[in-house]
Amino acid sequence: MKKIIAFAGSNSKESINKQLAAYAASQISDVEVEVLDLNEFELPLYGIDLENEHGIPDNAHAFLDKIKSSDGLVLSLAEHNGAYSTAFKNIFDWMSRIDGKLWSDKPMLLMATSPGGRGGATVLEIAKGRFPYMGGNIVADFSLPSFGQNFSEQGITDSELAEQLEKALNTFEASI
Repeated sequence: MKKIIAFAGSNSKESINKQLAAYAASQISDVEVEVLDLNEFELPLYGIDLENEHGIPDNAHAFLDKIKSSDGLVLSLAEHNGAYSTAFKNIFDWMSRIDGKLWSDKPMLLMATSPGGRGGATVLEIAKGRFPYMGGNIVADFSLPSFGQNFSEQGITDSELAEQLEKALNTFEASI
């Protein structure tokens, strides 16, 4: 059985991006889904001096091992001030010191959501431009604007947005 890793680029315990990633991954048939939480992979703030003095922390290796052992990735990025959250950027930086192609060419459904009307579009564009240089194989992407109005426990409530996600999921599922 294929294995999917789903996670949010956020360390919020109530992360709307984690909710979206977990929901999207749950819609894929005949796969094992593991939802990761950045809080379970605590890391010191990356710095070259810290790396030189102490090496790369075990949690960076553990997270990268999860990525490498998967058949596909579902990632929903939180947008903080127009860019990645600090928690995501930190784990991203640590993993890149282990393997510059950290995404390992795994098929990726890249998403973002936010409470606002742009749905994390800025961070999504940053990642779409950067991840391919880091072994990112982004096969589909999706932005969900106005999370509070467009998402419930049952999923995406806006039919047009639900259709967009379904199309992205179909593309992703065909690639794994």
